[in-house]
Amino acid sequence: MTNGTIVKVHTGMKVKGVRVLIGELSRRTGVNPHQLRYYEAQGLLVPDRGDNGYREYGDDTVLTVAQIRRLLEAGLSTQEIGYLQPCVTGPAPDLKPCPETLDLLRARIAGLDEQIDTLVQSRRTLREYLTATERRMAD
Repeated sequence: MTNGTIVKVHTGMKVKGVRVLIGELSRRTGVNPHQLRYYEAQGLLVPDRGDNGYREYGDDTVLTVAQIRRLLEAGLSTQEIGYLQPCVTGPAPDLKPCPETLDLLRARIAGLDEQIDTLVQSRRTLREYLTATERRMAD
C-alpha cells in the first residue's frame, strides 16, 4: 500500500482508515442492519457510498452507534439525539455543556416528572377502585 492509497480487500472492507459495510458494523455493534439504516434515515449516521453503492462506515461509527444506543436507553428520541449529537463525546457518552444540551435535558426531565406524577395519580385512583370493589365483595 502506498501513502494515502485505499486498497480494496476481498472481505468487502477498505484498508486505510478502515471502512466497513453495514453487516460488519452490525456485527461489531450488535445493532440490526435495519436499525442502522433507520439511524441513517434520521440523520444520526452518515455513511459513505462505495463504487458499488454499498454503505461504507468508518471505525468511528462504532462509537457513534454506542452513543446513540446509550442516549436511546436514557429515553431520548432520535430527533433529540440528532440535536445533541454535536455536543456528544466519548463512549459513555459524555455531553459537552452546550446551552442546547442543558435546555433539552432539563425539558426532558420536566416531561418525565409530569409523566411520573400522572402515573402516581393513576395508581392511586386504581387502588381506590380496587379497595372499594374488594369491600363490596366482602359485604
